[in-house]
Amino acid sequence: MGLFANTVEAAKNDDAAKTIYSQTSDKASRSLLIDVVHAGPRLVAVGDRGHILFSDDQGSTWTQARVPSRSLLTAVKFVDDKHGWAVGHDAQILSTDDGGATWNKQFEDLTREAPLLDVWFENTQHGIAIGAYGAALETTDGGKHWQDIGDRLDNQDGYHLNGIAAVKDAGLFIVGEQGSMFRSSDNGQTWETVQGPYEGTLFGVIGTSQANTLLAYGLRGNLYRSTDFGTSWDKIALQGVRGPLEFGLYGATLLDDGSLVLVGNGGTVLRSSDDGVSFAVVNRADRLALSAVSGLADGNLIVVGQGGEHAATATGAERAQP
Repeated sequence: MGLFANTVEAAKNDDAAKTIYSQTSDKASRSLLIDVVHAGPRLVAVGDRGHILFSDDQGSTWTQARVPSRSLLTAVKFVDDKHGWAVGHDAQILSTDDGGATWNKQFEDLTREAPLLDVWFENTQHGIAIGAYGAALETTDGGKHWQDIGDRLDNQDGYHLNGIAAVKDAGLFIVGEQGSMFRSSDNGQTWETVQGPYEGTLFGVIGTSQANTLLAYGLRGNLYRSTDFGTSWDKIALQGVRGPLEFGLYGATLLDDGSLVLVGNGGTVLRSSDDGVSFAVVNRADRLALSAVSGLADGNLIVVGQGGEHAATATGAERAQP
């Protein structure tokens, strides 16, 4: 276990001249995007080639941020309307304090040869980033230093850690490769291995509006729900037009009204209004793979993935761009 200091600080003395920024492109909003979240009313999306985009008009137009990276960015998290973190390949961690308009590189470790795949922050100081081959890093000072905490998890096989989320009134939950699951009731200081219901890869996890309740999702439409912080699980049946849904599920969001929306391959959009007990299934006509979703003030959705950002109705169907 050790402390890793910042490797790059953009616009600082001689390092500024060496920093390579993502290239500006008029097509950035149509290139591969992996995640999209809210920073207050602003939307922020991250994706290929270090692209970070933000929108202040509910997705009608997008502005490309200044980003000191050209690596694929895989996840982004904000704790308020100003402070956020993005993670990605080369074990990179980027931060912003102006709502995503500009970014600084806090951490990078090329020797790991492993991408970071998700990030969670409790507040502006404490956060955890996870990724491939069991990578797990923690900061308690807003990202000035990152500590390797991989040994806190019983993950001797080095399974990829794909998703981390907070569960209401319970703690943190991680899912990953080979159905691996870990939970922490003390905000990541200690972790317990959970016997999961599925031996295939799980790509993500999300807490619902109810205490101790969460969903884990992954390959071939596998979706599971627990009401006791992962001790027991129920499989959620997903029925498509032609039979059981078998598209992989990659992203999820909890809307302000308590509804849950999940997205995945084949243009799949799932929506639940009963805390994840059941879902309505929509497969968008374009069938593009989707990796993340966020709600809009008017009740509609923004989905991202293959082909960039896409306007969607409240159910996930295509809608005309604003």
